[in-house]
Amino acid sequence: MSTAMNFGVKSFKPREPDKGSFPLDHFGECRSFKENFMKCLTENSFDNSRCRLQSKQYLECRMDNQLMTKEPLEKLGFKDLMDPPPGHKDQGPSV
Repeated sequence: MSTAMNFGVKSFKPREPDKGSFPLDHFGECRSFKENFMKCLTENSFDNSRCRLQSKQYLECRMDNQLMTKEPLEKLGFKDLMDPPPGHKDQGPSV
């Protein structure tokens, strides 16, 4: 009777996250960036839109230290904080 009890039971198969692993910063390589970001959040009532620069810097540190997969910052939502390409001058609106 116990053999029929398992009929139709699906087994769970874990899979890796879409963006890969997100290892902890065991050596504190990005601690100062994390602390700056957390301080900014605290000072701004956790309104993360006011801490985008600190968030960008923290993610850059993590990518530079192989603590997360390298991604273009534009893809992470920081296109407006990117430096213009070299040789690009802001002409302003044309008249």
